[in-house]
Amino acid sequence: MTATVSVNVPSPHGPRSVTVDYARVGSGEPLLLLHGIGHHRQAWDPVVDILATEREVIAVDLPGFGASPALPDGLSYDLATTTAVFRALCAELELERPHVAGNSLGGLLALELGREKLVRSVTALAPAGFWSEAERRYAFSVLLAMRGIAQQMPLPVVERLSRSAAGRTALTSTIYARPGRRSPEAVVAETLALVNATGFAETLRAGGSVRFTDDIPGIPVTVAWGSKDRILLRRQGVRAKHVIPKARLVRLPGCGHCPMNDDPALVARVILDGSR
Repeated sequence: MTATVSVNVPSPHGPRSVTVDYARVGSGEPLLLLHGIGHHRQAWDPVVDILATEREVIAVDLPGFGASPALPDGLSYDLATTTAVFRALCAELELERPHVAGNSLGGLLALELGREKLVRSVTALAPAGFWSEAERRYAFSVLLAMRGIAQQMPLPVVERLSRSAAGRTALTSTIYARPGRRSPEAVVAETLALVNATGFAETLRAGGSVRFTDDIPGIPVTVAWGSKDRILLRRQGVRAKHVIPKARLVRLPGCGHCPMNDDPALVARVILDGSR
């Protein structure tokens, strides 16, 4: 089921209404899925059906990404605001402390929801926030270059490239280690999602000073990193383990920055194991 919901979020100028688009499928304990910057909830499509055999899966378009409109005036694309959005979303959807899994920016948000004790377990796939300053600048420059190229590329060119494995590699090899596995339709859709992401610039700006430095006691945490991540280098997973000593640190062999596409069975198992 695909749906849209509006929730009220506090701001210095009074409550603001935020609209969030999501898809909901499966049964069992609720599991919230959060994508990365410039992506959309369909990034999780390779694993959703597997997860839905054991969980009620709620895949969300973050505000300003995918089908979710930009945040209204008076709200910033920072951790505090996004946490407030998901606090209100969970209340509106009657999700009592769901499990949460996130990738990249979504991984950072998942960890923040865990720190706020709003969820019962966290699985973070290549989460942002464990970088050095040089690593952050590198990651941001790659993301900006990806978006700039996508914005300059006419849609017919994207569609033509998506029809071959070589073309899909050219379009998506920065985030996938096995881009040939992505369908042509998915590649076109996520390229358009990157181009049309109204929250991209503000989210990147807000992330410039972000460092995740707090432990998350009392909640099961899994941090997983692809061995072929070309955006957030895998050594950042070791830093995450130092910050969250009881976290389970998992290596994802042969996977890139968005591992859901590269090895769906492995990623689904890691998420389900982390939420048991």
